This record gives sequence, structure tokens and C-alpha cells, in this order.
Amino acid sequence: MSPIELSLLVSRALAVCNEMGAVLQHAAFSPNIKDRLDFSCALFDPSGALYAQAAHIPVHLGSMAYAMADIVEGIDWEPGDMLVVNDPFLGGTHLPDVTVVSPCFVDGELVSFVANRAHHANIGADTPGSMPISRTLEEEGVVIPPSLVYKRGKVVEEAMARLRQLEGTDTFGDFAAQFSACRVGVARLEGLVGALGVDAFTQGIVEINDYGERLALACLADIPAGEYRFTDYLDDDGCGTEDIRIEVTITVSANGIDVDFDGTSRQVDGNVNCPLSVAAAAVFYCFRCLLPDHAPSCAGTFRRVTLRAEPGTLVNAERPAATAAGNVETSMRIVDTVLGALAQALPGQVPAASQGTMNNIAMGNHRSNHPWDYYETVGGGAGGHARAGGASAVQSHMTNTLNTPIESLEMHFPVRIRRYEIRSGSGGDGARRGGDGIVREYEFLEPAEVTLLTERRRHAPWGLAGGAFGKRGRNLLDGSELPPKCQRSVAAGQVLRVETPGGGGYGEPVPNI
Repeated sequence: MSPIELSLLVSRALAVCNEMGAVLQHAAFSPNIKDRLDFSCALFDPSGALYAQAAHIPVHLGSMAYAMADIVEGIDWEPGDMLVVNDPFLGGTHLPDVTVVSPCFVDGELVSFVANRAHHANIGADTPGSMPISRTLEEEGVVIPPSLVYKRGKVVEEAMARLRQLEGTDTFGDFAAQFSACRVGVARLEGLVGALGVDAFTQGIVEINDYGERLALACLADIPAGEYRFTDYLDDDGCGTEDIRIEVTITVSANGIDVDFDGTSRQVDGNVNCPLSVAAAAVFYCFRCLLPDHAPSCAGTFRRVTLRAEPGTLVNAERPAATAAGNVETSMRIVDTVLGALAQALPGQVPAASQGTMNNIAMGNHRSNHPWDYYETVGGGAGGHARAGGASAVQSHMTNTLNTPIESLEMHFPVRIRRYEIRSGSGGDGARRGGDGIVREYEFLEPAEVTLLTERRRHAPWGLAGGAFGKRGRNLLDGSELPPKCQRSVAAGQVLRVETPGGGGYGEPVPNI
């Protein structure tokens, strides 16, 4: 292909991902998907290698890129098939993230897979919001192994019945939206491949990945050869273990980049463990941030980045470890750790730590006359960097969701938002200040169960080049301090206040004159 033809193919494949995302958003029932946009869409070649993805959720996309080959292997795929999976140890992330995969055939030949992953607030856990303080995977909800729900376009009743057991119109409506998004993706790909021809399309995918590898090599060559180490900590696991160590050594050579997590804690009792696919997503994200915007997000872009982590450790957990918070909290700390190492290699090019948490809040009432589940993440401060201060009140790094508008939340659930504002002064001081966090207050209008999975309540986001740490986050119920990870029963009229961390500052503070 000529460079122009290759660029057009990249853009057209990206357009397929974006259209899948639009269908999923507008067909979904839950605020979690239609308002927060907690979903991702991507395309894979017949071997399961990524060649296109929309700019959705980094932790979804990177983990799918790492694990899709294992998901699609060993299945006798036929036109009209559709598979669902959420098992973290078989290509998933955590149970609420359900992946739907469909093959695309043209002239009888398998040419591609389309996939989407979306977060479900109800995946069958006893705790509303399906983000419990858990010790085993089974406590977190229904585990779905790779299962065909459609075979040659016909419903597989046993598998579909398993999904229908998850109570709630929103839950199954969101599954239907995911199925629809895959059908649209397959239809658009059939048109694209039909216009190009199978051989030209297949060769184009090869060239996309080869181009991604060349571009990544050229950009990553700017990182000086050497070893760079950094250590950071999770606050706790919610089950009694505190100060959980994540250590990374990045070795840069002419052959590529090796990322080794030797020295990281063993997996723990609580749910901050993550499968290797989630750790890979965080690592890939960090290196993707060093590449230009036009770099394709494909398997080739990451060929020269290798990952090592001993099985049974926090970042390569083994069954039956609980993983609900590993996907959302540990992934964020892996980013902080990798960026901390890269800051030594590339001074002036890496920002200070951002808030380092997704501030997960799950709530609901399964015993109400109108049972409900809700889940959201809350933004915070981004780290300052050499050219500017950090942004305030934003989602950063491994999450790329929007907030839930107050109007939508209050329309759907018996909750009133009493306060939603910037947490002024929470960003770290420096020549470039860290961004400020958020204050969000929830007043419960009826009894509910609430689970908090939050971080940076003990260990503050670090600054760089003499910049100060950002303020730690706080969780309070009626003014009384709550631990970073906890579950509480609340009565009507009680108020939960979440103060999210600020970002670290960059550079020595400028003295007042």
C-alpha cells in the first residue's frame, strides 16, 4: 500500500470502532455506559492481534490487546457467532467488565474480529454495584468463561439464560447494546473489506503493525539506554494489609524495552490484585503517551516492550484472587510507578503523579421495592509538568470516562448530590502546580449499601523536580472519617463526602516577592 492508502485504512478502521462506540452508547440503558461512557471498542486480526481501537478506556483496550489471542484461540468460529467473557484470568480485567467478541467473514474467510468491553454495575455480586470488599473472585459476582451466546446467528439458550439471571432491565439492556455494537462493527468491516479485497485488507493490517513498530522504535530511541527503578505503594487492600509495594525496573537497550516487576508484593487477601493483562495495559499506556498522536494503536506499536512479573504477585495474580479493585486502583499505581521510572530517563518530559485513584463508589439497594445498583468513578487532580500546571477535576491515566451528570444520577436513583465542586488548594505546590481534586457529596434519600474502593488516602501523589506532593484524598460519612476501602449501610438522610486527591507539583515553588 502507498502511505496515503495506509493512512486511509487506519482512519477507516478507526471509524468502525467509533461507530461501534456510538451505537453502544446510544442503545445502552444504564448511566454507567450512556453517560459515563465506561466502554471500549477495538478491532483484531484473525490471530487476535490488535490493529485499531477508539480512544476509549486505556485499561480496557490495553488488556484486550494483551489477551485477545487467548480469548479467540481454539474456537471453531463461524459467521454470526458472538462470544461473551468476563473472567479476569481468561482475558478479562474484573468481573463488571464484560467483553463481547464477533468474527467477521468475507467470501468465507475469517478476516477480523470486532470486540467491545463495557462495565456493568450489576454483575451478580451480593453487594450493590458489584464492587465488594472481596477476598475471592467468586464473591465479586458471576464469572463468565468464554461462552458463545450466538452460534451462526442463533441464540445459544443456555448461555443467554446465564446472562438473563443477572437481575435488572439495565443489565440485560446493556448486553443487548453490546451485541448490537458488534453487529454494526461486523457489517461495516464487511463493507470495508469488500471494497478493498481480502488480500489487500489482510496485507494492510500487516503494514499497519509494521508501521507502528517502526514509529515506536524511532520515538523510543530517544530514551537513553540504562536501568531505571522506581517504587510506589498502594494504601491497603481493604482486608488488613497496608503499604503494598509495587516496584519496577525498566531496562532500555537497542533491542527494546524490558519492564520487570521483580520486588513487587505477593498477591494479597483483598481485591487489589490484577491479572497480567491489566498490568500490561498500564505499561502500554505509559509508553503510548511518549508517542505522537498519529501513532496507530496496534500490536506492532508495542512489539519491542516486554513485560515480566512473577506469577502469584500483585500484578500477575493467580486464581482465585479477588480482582475488583486491581483493574481500577492497582492499574493506576502501576502507571505512577512506570512514569516515576521514566522520569529519571526523560527529565522534563514526564509529569508529576496525578491523583492515582479512580475513587470508586458503588451503591444501591437490592431489598428495595425498586432494587437499584449504581457505580461511578470521580476525577481529581492531574500532575504538573515542565510546561504547565496540572488540570483540575479530571479523570486521568487508566480511566477515560466522563462524570455522571447530576441530573441523570438524581433522575435514576434515590440520591441527591449536595455538593460538587473543585477542592481548591489540593494540588501540590511548585513552579507548575498540580491540579486540584474534587469534592462530591451524596445525600441518600432511602437506605442503601455503599462500597468505597479508593486510593491515595495514605500515600500522597508525588511531585517532581522539587514540586510538592498533592493532598491526599478523604472519605467521610456524616463528617466521620472512613478508611480508603470499606462497605457501609447508610440510612436515609446520611451524607457521604468524597474529597479526591490533587496532583503533584512540578519544579521548585517560585518564592513570593
